Amino acid sequence: MAVLLIHLLSSFLLFSLGLYQVLSSTKSYLRSPRDYAARLYHPFPFSLSSLKHLPLYLLIFSLSFSLLHQLLLSSAPDPLVKGSSSVYHFSSLQIAAVLFIFLFLSLAILLSETTTLFPLPNDVFCLIASVAFSLHYTVSISSSSLTLGIEGKCDAISARISAASAVFSLILAFNPRFFVADLALGASICLQGLWVLQTGLSLYAEAFIPEGCHQLLDVATGVEGSTRCDLEESRFRAMALLDLVFLFHVIFVLVVVVLAYAVLMKFVGVRRLGPYEALPTTTDSNHVQMKSLSGTQA
Repeated sequence: MAVLLIHLLSSFLLFSLGLYQVLSSTKSYLRSPRDYAARLYHPFPFSLSSLKHLPLYLLIFSLSFSLLHQLLLSSAPDPLVKGSSSVYHFSSLQIAAVLFIFLFLSLAILLSETTTLFPLPNDVFCLIASVAFSLHYTVSISSSSLTLGIEGKCDAISARISAASAVFSLILAFNPRFFVADLALGASICLQGLWVLQTGLSLYAEAFIPEGCHQLLDVATGVEGSTRCDLEESRFRAMALLDLVFLFHVIFVLVVVVLAYAVLMKFVGVRRLGPYEALPTTTDSNHVQMKSLSGTQA
């Protein structure tokens, strides 16, 4: 139950963070397309300076809690905490290392926003984010190779989402004016949040575990272990079901992003700047000058 609760909280945080990135970047782009530049963090539009960085404070707290949780798992004496072999302790250490990089990135952005101690440009932050997402992809792929069945499938899909986030972050590091990449980065974070929720439900909630599969427990201590399928056919059915559910999550995120863009465009508006933007003013001025010349000649 505790593991499922952690998945729920992580899912809410990631989805909220991704949605906030989508809304903030879209709003910034619609207000001034010509001056637009991607940012990994957008301060809250509050007058109080203490609330402007509230998302960063929440993110730092959540990452610190997750980092501590993974360190405790890596040092747990019972190997069934994360599987049936001590090799999973090393997986927890790998996840903790990735979380540390994200925590370092969050602290660096906070110091850059509030002080002059860390005046790094935003493209450097995007590059660090790309490295962090790439390492998460590597860890997830490694974990999927160690676990068979639906656990490995969940890790493999999570790795693909992280790979996409790494690519979008790298694009923004070299071209911060590419709005589509910024929008896609926020959408990929939303998708990762939804998939964390789906992983927790598929592995730790009895009502959502695919038919023919069950959760392994340590009978002596009741510690949550892995989820396994009894038959090969059940395993194939479960993995096909996860692929289908993943498509539904992708469609849901696409709908959310499109609706968010449409709503913001309605309320914020969009400035369509072009090479002929100043023509109406120039034409009016010439028209007035011609009239005055005509009057002088008369």
